[in-house]
Amino acid sequence: MGSRDAIPPGAAYAVLGALLSYPDAPLLDALPEARELLRGERGLSRDARAGLDQFIDYCTQRDLFTLQENYVALFDRGRATSLYLFEHVHGESRDRGQAMVDLLRMYETHGLHLAAGELPDYLPVFLEYLSRLPAADARSLLAETGEILQSITAQLARRGSPYSFVVGALLPLAGVGKGEKPDALHDDDAQKAPTPADYRALDAAWADEPVRFVGAMTPTHAPAEAPIHFYDSRSPGNPGNPDKRENRS
Repeated sequence: MGSRDAIPPGAAYAVLGALLSYPDAPLLDALPEARELLRGERGLSRDARAGLDQFIDYCTQRDLFTLQENYVALFDRGRATSLYLFEHVHGESRDRGQAMVDLLRMYETHGLHLAAGELPDYLPVFLEYLSRLPAADARSLLAETGEILQSITAQLARRGSPYSFVVGALLPLAGVGKGEKPDALHDDDAQKAPTPADYRALDAAWADEPVRFVGAMTPTHAPAEAPIHFYDSRSPGNPGNPDKRENRS
């Protein structure tokens, strides 16, 4: 598909979700196609498309092991940049469990079934789900996460991460405007030793009042004709440890 062609409905959510997943070889192989698809997404601003180009350039300029190290260093060391949506809402409270059940039921009502060990609030999975919805429903549900996405984008931008461009690209799709941009890119997170300021910021992030996620958990459409099976893109039974992966079928 050429860059001037319109992206298929819902495909932008799936592509952005893939870019936010733990890096693997198939993802790197698909980056040229992802670039072309996103260039054709009319819902993205010129700035958002330019930022996504920068992110894809970042991925193509590093080997897979470095990308994986950086991913873990960035996303698995505290709530502030976590891609698990309900960590920003409930932290480790008991309410998170019920919210997970409600979200999982909504997925299953629409024919999407997760494998054991996969958590439904993982942003790439949520985006895969949105890619299967009618456009208006997808935008409405994404808008409910707008405050969370803004918070994650701001944290990533302050750390100078190219991932800020990917999460930030979701903001106009959610109808919540633009996010913060990094002043300068500092993209090899695994090579940076935590400083006392980093630890203070981590403590503050966990102490912050959780942002709201207004859940519209009432399904409005019939299930898909065939279930869609997603497999844990981190590791079976332990989403916080991406060292072992299971292929998606």
